[in-house]
Amino acid sequence: MDERLEQALQKLRQLGVRMTPQRHAILAYLLNTMSHPTADEIYKALAPQFPSMSVATVYNNLKVFIEVGLVREMTYGDHSSRFDADMSDHYHALCEECGKLVDFAYKPLDDLEKTAGQETGFLVKSHRVEVYGICAECATAKRA
Repeated sequence: MDERLEQALQKLRQLGVRMTPQRHAILAYLLNTMSHPTADEIYKALAPQFPSMSVATVYNNLKVFIEVGLVREMTYGDHSSRFDADMSDHYHALCEECGKLVDFAYKPLDDLEKTAGQETGFLVKSHRVEVYGICAECATAKRA
């Protein structure tokens, strides 16, 4: 079993969260994708495996994962929330054409929270940095 999945399952067990087959599948799906899926995308991907599972089941499990710190929810205005199981410090580039969301790292931002706290007096808990544009695939399609 994947090490990240095993660590996540261990954390859930320690917190007394009951592990259902659907919960396990949703968590495994999130840990094994880089696409930052919506709840509906997760549901559609797992529905063939769990035909009796509802979208509400996906949302309820995502809520549990968020509460225990295994997943972060990213909202983008009127669009559906996206979910990311990569809890490391990283940033996102969002394509304004197709909605593709891509992770990237930028070392100069690593001290952002510390600097913000020092300059504002805030006890900074987290930060979120995103860049917006058009992905390579959409740019190529526009040129064609």
